[in-house]
Amino acid sequence: MRLEGRKILVTGAASGIGAAIGALFHREGARLALLDRDEPALTTVAAGLPGTQPLACDVADGDQVEAVVKDAAARLGGLDGIVNVAGIDLFKKFDEMSTGEWERVLAVNLTGPMVVCRAALPFLKQSPESAIVNIASGAALRPLVNRTAYCASKAGLAMFSKALALEFAQDGIRVNVVCPGVIDTPLLRDWYDKTGDPDAARSEARNRPAMARLGEAEDIAYAALHLTSTESRYTTGSTLVVDGGRAFY
Repeated sequence: MRLEGRKILVTGAASGIGAAIGALFHREGARLALLDRDEPALTTVAAGLPGTQPLACDVADGDQVEAVVKDAAARLGGLDGIVNVAGIDLFKKFDEMSTGEWERVLAVNLTGPMVVCRAALPFLKQSPESAIVNIASGAALRPLVNRTAYCASKAGLAMFSKALALEFAQDGIRVNVVCPGVIDTPLLRDWYDKTGDPDAARSEARNRPAMARLGEAEDIAYAALHLTSTESRYTTGSTLVVDGGRAFY
């Protein structure tokens, strides 16, 4: 019960890492607001976590985010923490990528977390020990071919988090980043399909890390749990890499 009584909002909670974080945090005693644009999947996830508040929301829609975060805080009686997981990928050569595709990736992966944090800020300031955890990517630290928009968005999220940590340290708000490596999620499986040779892509991804296996969503959930709980109360502005030793950065 490392989060007993804490009120946490999780974005991208309908599948993958977000769903794993919701499930783990629920077991650890948190009161949860779960956000995702996939309302049917979100409803299914929330049904297995009694007492959670499922709220349909596209984080790329700033006005919608502002309203939903306020609603979440009202339902939970405040907010002690935010975990920004919602994200999308784009596997495309730079000279084939449209401006619209670039803007959509940054809107979801970078602007979305910013708007969520901004909307939650008044409530986090009222909490004696509040925490923000932003899920970036190993791509924030080491570039990938044909992923310019994704890499740029995740690197931007990592530095945004560090700047926010510096700005709000005196308000008692900790901000940290988790950078996952290759994690077996729907997002990764979607990438396999787009490569033209899914089996070869999976094998290559599995053999990247020193541990020679894919990570699991729960591996990232435990990292987020540590950074959200009070056991990390002297940690802010940090980047926790959870990648099975892919590069040791």
